[in-house]
Amino acid sequence: MEDQVAQFCGVTGASVKDARRFIERHKRLDYAIDAYYNDPNAFSAVSTPRRQEPAAPSTSKLNSLFDTYKDPDSEYITVDGTIKLCEDLSVDPEDVVLLAVAYELKSTKMAEWNKKGWVDGWKSLGCDTISAMRVTIMGLRDKLGNDAAYFQKVYNHTFDFARSEGQRSLAIDTAQAFWSLLLPHGLQGGALSHIRSRDNDNDETMVDEEGWKTEYTQWWFEFLAEKGGKGVSKDTWVMFLEFVRTIDSKFEMYDMEAAWPSTIDDFVEWSKARL
Repeated sequence: MEDQVAQFCGVTGASVKDARRFIERHKRLDYAIDAYYNDPNAFSAVSTPRRQEPAAPSTSKLNSLFDTYKDPDSEYITVDGTIKLCEDLSVDPEDVVLLAVAYELKSTKMAEWNKKGWVDGWKSLGCDTISAMRVTIMGLRDKLGNDAAYFQKVYNHTFDFARSEGQRSLAIDTAQAFWSLLLPHGLQGGALSHIRSRDNDNDETMVDEEGWKTEYTQWWFEFLAEKGGKGVSKDTWVMFLEFVRTIDSKFEMYDMEAAWPSTIDDFVEWSKARL
């Protein structure tokens, strides 16, 4: 509960005493914050209010919120609406958590949100107010950092989300921009924790094995710049995540006969020479 109290105070600016009262009454943090914004003096009376069960997220509220940010000349929330939404959510437009939001709301294009994805996504997350969304986003950021399976879903979705219309690959600079957001977050939070090598009996090896180092991300970017090329294919994008999670720090356990993309094969040779 202490974490919830801290989050409640951080979002609302309320006292710890009020935070505890609202959380104890409403049970869920997002509903407690919403109730505080509706009536911050709810506990000023002597009598204890009767507990009410939280209502399901409202489609009409979500539709109304969508229309608040929607481009007047489009059926979508676009760049200007996205910037205003980020301001209201107290989120930097370049925060990695927005990639998780894009996955949850089924956004298929950067800074573009359709109404169905907006309504279905936020309802699935249990939100119909900005205050609830703020709290949910904090949870999504943590989940993206420490949940390997969830990180992979968001990571894979990011390729299609970031790809230019009509293109089959990502531009090198675009891919690097999204790797720069995702990889440090996953490495720091544990979602990209190293997976130890296995022997022929599928048992973990007893070798004292380190994994991907932070500086290797920059090595990868330098390699791509030297190699040139027109873009990053989906196969390379997807397999690179598995490579980061499984490669040892000296690139000695890499199997050149496995079905890795040739770009990753070449990077291993480049890295060994650099080491």
